[in-house]
Amino acid sequence: MGHLIIVSSLILIVAVAMTMVGKGGGNFYVVILAIANIPMHEAATTGQFILFSASVAAMIVFQKNKSVSWLLAVLIGTSTALSALAGGYFSHLFSGFALKIIFAIMLFIAGIVMLIPVTEKTKTSNKKQLGIIKIKSGDEIYHVNLWFALPITVLTGFAAGMVGVSGGSFLVPLMVLACGVPMHTAVGTASALIATTAFMGFAGHAVQGDFNPLWAVPLACVTIVGGIIGGKFALKSKPKNLKRLFAYTNWIAALFMIFNALHTKGMI
Repeated sequence: MGHLIIVSSLILIVAVAMTMVGKGGGNFYVVILAIANIPMHEAATTGQFILFSASVAAMIVFQKNKSVSWLLAVLIGTSTALSALAGGYFSHLFSGFALKIIFAIMLFIAGIVMLIPVTEKTKTSNKKQLGIIKIKSGDEIYHVNLWFALPITVLTGFAAGMVGVSGGSFLVPLMVLACGVPMHTAVGTASALIATTAFMGFAGHAVQGDFNPLWAVPLACVTIVGGIIGGKFALKSKPKNLKRLFAYTNWIAALFMIFNALHTKGMI
């Protein structure tokens, strides 16, 4: 019981902080669960389930503030969700050790991506181009290059579903840098995307028999609270400095995961 309380406290903090910047927090959830000696495949499944719960709660908060672009969420989210389902299902082709190493690499990449300076770009050209769509958010119109965005989201969804994370660390920079989406819309839309990806990744893992409700259900309740709090904070805060901090903590988490993987193998 004491073990569950400690894990729940850590996960609540992560849920609040990660929701604020649209990263989801699945990477930290899996790290915490893995350090708690939960088997990697079960940790990935639980991580996806609680991530889904937090994201839905945050999405409701953002939607009330009209900070979710549903068209963009559907376009990018469909490809991400289907590839996450495949990633979760095929995760059993890899050992727990291999998944931990892959996960650590993703954390390092996520940290680098989060440090890329982001700028909001608004375009008003009426010229039609194949694969380029216009999406309106409030009074702003921005363009999305599907030729660039969709392949990246497919790869991100597959990798995320395989190791039990949301891919939110990639989706927000993708929407802001590549698609020209305003930051507040990117974070809000990421909540919807993360919820979809997490659910599909969870489903892929669950059919393999890795779901443990004794851990997942209580932790889901905790992340729902964290998602609501984090969503409300995000609407009142500027996430720039937090993103920098989270990039650094991503790298720390990656080092912990590598240490855990090597320790489990008896290499250190």
